[in-house]
Amino acid sequence: MCKGNPVWHVIDAQLHKDYTITVSFHDGSTRLFDAKPLLEIPIYEPLKNPGFFMTGRADHGTVIWNEDLDVAPEYLYDAGKIIN
Repeated sequence: MCKGNPVWHVIDAQLHKDYTITVSFHDGSTRLFDAKPLLEIPIYEPLKNPGFFMTGRADHGTVIWNEDLDVAPEYLYDAGKIIN
């Protein structure tokens, strides 16, 4: 099932206005990641802008906003609550 990619490789991400992200992973699982705690970390301060937060997308196996801002896919996997 996971040949070539680790289980935590992100294949899809749906961002929500409440600062959660529904993340689909290579292993077939879907998890709900709460991004609100990230807002307290200085590097993630741009995400406090809801319009900017909503520009996030799945790319390069994780969730990214621009070339400087992303979240480690293994963190998304480990911190996300399994929903499927």
